[in-house]
Amino acid sequence: MSEEEDILTMKPLGAGQEVGRSCMIIEFKGKKILLDMGIHPGMNGVDALPFVDQIDADEIDLLLVSHFHLDHCGALPWFLQKTTFKGRCFMTHATKAIYRWLLADCIKVSNIGSTSSNNLYTEADLEASMDKIEVINFHEEKEINGIRFWCYHAGHVLGAAMFFIEIAGVKILYTGDFSRQEDRHLMSAEIPSVKPDVLIIESTYGTHIHEKRQDREHRFTHLVQEIVTRGGRCLIPVFALGRAQELLLILDEYWGLHPELHDIPIYYASSLAKKCMAVYQTYVNAMNERIRRQIAISNPFVFKHISNLKSIDHFDDVGPCVIMATPGMMQSGLSRELFEAWCGDTKNGVIIAGYCVEGTLAKQILSEPQEVTSMNGQKMPLKMSVDYISFSAHTDYQQTSEFIRALKPPNIILVHGEQNEMSRLKAAIEREYEGEDLKMDVYNPANGHAVTLKFRGERLAKVMGTLAMEKPEAGQHISGILIKRNFNFHLLAPEDLSKYTDLVQSTVTQKASLAYSGTFRALQFFISRLLTVQVVEPGRVMNVMDRISLTMEDKMIILEWTSSPDNDMLADAVMTCAIRAQTQQTTIPKGVSEYTIDKYKLSDAILKMLRDMFGEESVSNVVKGERMTVTVSSKRVDVSLKDMKVTCADDKTLETIVGNAVMRMYDTLMPCK
Repeated sequence: MSEEEDILTMKPLGAGQEVGRSCMIIEFKGKKILLDMGIHPGMNGVDALPFVDQIDADEIDLLLVSHFHLDHCGALPWFLQKTTFKGRCFMTHATKAIYRWLLADCIKVSNIGSTSSNNLYTEADLEASMDKIEVINFHEEKEINGIRFWCYHAGHVLGAAMFFIEIAGVKILYTGDFSRQEDRHLMSAEIPSVKPDVLIIESTYGTHIHEKRQDREHRFTHLVQEIVTRGGRCLIPVFALGRAQELLLILDEYWGLHPELHDIPIYYASSLAKKCMAVYQTYVNAMNERIRRQIAISNPFVFKHISNLKSIDHFDDVGPCVIMATPGMMQSGLSRELFEAWCGDTKNGVIIAGYCVEGTLAKQILSEPQEVTSMNGQKMPLKMSVDYISFSAHTDYQQTSEFIRALKPPNIILVHGEQNEMSRLKAAIEREYEGEDLKMDVYNPANGHAVTLKFRGERLAKVMGTLAMEKPEAGQHISGILIKRNFNFHLLAPEDLSKYTDLVQSTVTQKASLAYSGTFRALQFFISRLLTVQVVEPGRVMNVMDRISLTMEDKMIILEWTSSPDNDMLADAVMTCAIRAQTQQTTIPKGVSEYTIDKYKLSDAILKMLRDMFGEESVSNVVKGERMTVTVSSKRVDVSLKDMKVTCADDKTLETIVGNAVMRMYDTLMPCK
């Protein structure tokens, strides 16, 4: 039966059999981690939040944010400012820089702040949340409360990270959104060198295979040219950061190669345009080798044929043009305004260039309905052309399959995918590994449904400090203090506690008093029959076994000793002797101040007894003062005539037999009655 702490629990609170409001809680060994805190683009207000009512925010140790897209970080200011969360939150440098500007823009134009009743947070909350967010470099290892974690490049967007987490030896990789295909400015996702026990991976595109990048770019540029050549306006809904920069690089290069298009303007319609470009220019080192080489010659993000457009008020709509406008799913903002202004003209066209979530206008128009509903509720005819070209930097089935093949994780958790796509991907992975020796379990949990896995690691203790420098012989036991720190066990000598831990070694001195009306001589006599006694101050103080100090005064005896299991037991024995001394002191031989046994008489009696036991020829002896050495069957036995202690290094069984015999002889010669 497994202990509760050996169970790893992973529960999606968002993005479970859906795309949007990514959030997952991991629980293991008493530690709780949240992965992402997004909103659902197709919902408003609290409905857009993950199912955070299923967790206690103040119990979360760590919150890791993979990247700056709203469906992964849009609820972060609310969670950091409006809940009891006391843990620590991490993201990469680029993600934090872009998070601030992106969410500030979204508060103004998106469904987060569409009405006062639906406001999840304010700009003041966003600013305050910045102080609670810490940054992490790629490949930098951190440890928080026994949780080790680091991150790898994920591709997808600038600053996107895959987080690798280790708790008590169990390794978990969370990909977030990732892409294994290098594009014009981003590197591809890395393959970790460490193999995870659990892989939590996105399944956005299920079993679909992406169009080749060159073919996709060719189709995109020719479609844009076709729309403007027929005299139309080309609307490309995008988010302020992410795929927008990829499309800007493509269009600026294409316009430069086609002088006939130079009179047709391209606008990047975002209030964040300049800020976005400043961030991208700052984090060039987080991009691919192509961009890093190009930046040495000229900045690729300083566009020659693209202008910034802050709002529709600054736009003179007089003819063919290309406008990339936010937000990407046209729920509100400038992209929605331009769509409603242009959707009734057949010359115009809209190109959806990224993934669309259910419930958004961008998803709705892909089915080419006859009419759409405007922001004010009016029905409008849809006559403009609608095209879809996926520039979404998510993995397709081929990339996902190759990634899994490289890591070979025994457990896979699918998230961030529509239910049907996720189910198809699960079935495809299981088919791919059917018949192979590799055991791989694939899960696709819905929101609120937990996946539980049992992990019971080996419990090994590392010997450290003074103990580690000793070289014990084979079979010899090592004794020390066992310390558990962050799931690791260490064996230390008591004197090393302060070096390796916050603990210190202390000594507890015990003191006990007992009423006693007998004589000091009687007390000494009865204690000496059982234990070694040394008189320190005649008639008043004695030392028992060099461990217990006994003082007699005013019809009381006072015992003092350093507390330990052995010493506590000896103290109990001394008090028992004291009680016996008080009740039986008349049995002590008269005239004897300190009763002793003739050591030579005792050694002769012991020697004779051992020869009777083991045979005349098997026993020889040497007596030196208070110590007696006996050889029994070529095995040396040492007997202390002072405290009746018997030792035999070669044979513990023989030691016990001889020891019992010696004590019986001692008791026989002691005239106690």
